[in-house]
Amino acid sequence: MKRQLSKIFILGLMMLTLSLVSTEAYSQCAMCRATVESNVGTGSTDSDSQVGAGLNTGILYLMLIPYVLVGTVGFLWYKSSQKKKAAKTA
Repeated sequence: MKRQLSKIFILGLMMLTLSLVSTEAYSQCAMCRATVESNVGTGSTDSDSQVGAGLNTGILYLMLIPYVLVGTVGFLWYKSSQKKKAAKTA
């Protein structure tokens, strides 16, 4: 059972790592994209490209937070269950 849990944990960690390494991670939601396109359509300047880059960074930040929280809770739960098992055997 312990070996199976460690395999699942490692597999999940690998999947998370591979999803963060993707070069196509800088995508935009439809509403943000429409806002940037309308700004660029009225007159393309350097500030518009900075707005687009800022929106992309904000989207990635908001996307990452739930995964970090779930991963932290899962890790703490795993450690807690390991301590309980160790206490039972001791």
